[in-house]
Amino acid sequence: MNIQKVTFINKEGLELSGRLELPADRNPHNFAIFAHCFTCTKNLSAVKNISRSLTSSGFGVLRFDFTGLGESDGDFADSNFSGNVDDLISAADFLTKDFAAPSLLVGHSLGGAAVIFAASQLESVKAVATIGAPSNPEHVKHLFQNDLEEIKSTGKAIVNLSGRNFTIKKQFIDDLESNALPEVAKALRKSLLVMHSPQDMTVSIKNAEDIYKAAHHPKSFVSLDGADHLLSNKKDSIYVGDVIAGWAKRYVDLPTDDQLRTKHQVVASLDREDGFTTQMKVGSHMMTADEPISYGGNDYGPSPYELVSAGLSACTAMTIQMYVKRKGWDLQNVEVHTSYGKTHAIDCKGCEDHDSKIDTFEREIKLEGELDDKQIARILSIADKCPVHRTLHSETQVITTLI
Repeated sequence: MNIQKVTFINKEGLELSGRLELPADRNPHNFAIFAHCFTCTKNLSAVKNISRSLTSSGFGVLRFDFTGLGESDGDFADSNFSGNVDDLISAADFLTKDFAAPSLLVGHSLGGAAVIFAASQLESVKAVATIGAPSNPEHVKHLFQNDLEEIKSTGKAIVNLSGRNFTIKKQFIDDLESNALPEVAKALRKSLLVMHSPQDMTVSIKNAEDIYKAAHHPKSFVSLDGADHLLSNKKDSIYVGDVIAGWAKRYVDLPTDDQLRTKHQVVASLDREDGFTTQMKVGSHMMTADEPISYGGNDYGPSPYELVSAGLSACTAMTIQMYVKRKGWDLQNVEVHTSYGKTHAIDCKGCEDHDSKIDTFEREIKLEGELDDKQIARILSIADKCPVHRTLHSETQVITTLI
């Protein structure tokens, strides 16, 4: 994965700060914009995890701070919901000018309401996903219900939200009340995915029902059972990202020739802060490699040696089936179980020496079908002739150059 720090100018002339995340080969098939929750920032862990899942699936993702939040310029007290929608449109303009127009918008909480409004004004957007979104922007007023009287009488109030103080002005309240989401959702006529937790204590799931009922098909709903509003459990945000990525591919345009844009078959990309979690493009397929948690990884994908073992297993199964089909034998299924480790050679001399251990792949093969002993013996000998097996037994070389 490649993360670029980007900035762009919004409608009010303020500089907004963002992060543009690209897949391993830096050539996304589509671009998406992520709108964070009310008073959150682009660096919320859930936002990062969802963006990572999308880039792992080949999307380029722009996540940015709304006006007055995070690293973006401006005063939050002077912002409002309509301004958030304008910021999203400015973000889309930036992508369109410097990269490609976004086809997917993803919004969390109030950001979910904002992406529906923004999508109605962006022709390039074909799919919209909301996460824990209120059915009306006005819903967020309950977060500062005790301060509403002061805001309306004096024009503003300092409100504590999630341990931080924010100044909320009357114009913010007035703007929330003037934007009706159901009408916009009804007129949207774009693919919509509504995701919400039944246990959401901040925005009740009734809001998801209202949005879903208002929208036209194609529309989908996914229950985030057990998740909290901020998706603080990493597994929940990763799941959300994976579901959105799979769902959106049905509605955005994908290139018919999605081959790797390099002379090599595989690209692996790892950022400094990502530990062992490595984004990969293998042929035309996006993958993630990682290490187990016990090794300091996140276990988001197979380890490098598991990938090598996977290659041996897959190649063995393909070679066996290709051979028996040509012979006309009855092999209904073949399973190849492979693991890697360092053990002593079968004909080891001086096995007490630790250095005598060699790289070892242990492979077990299960055959299902009407096969006699002679056929089984031949199949096992053919397994040793699979190309990956022969490569592992041959002298190889790795030629490294700097790009």
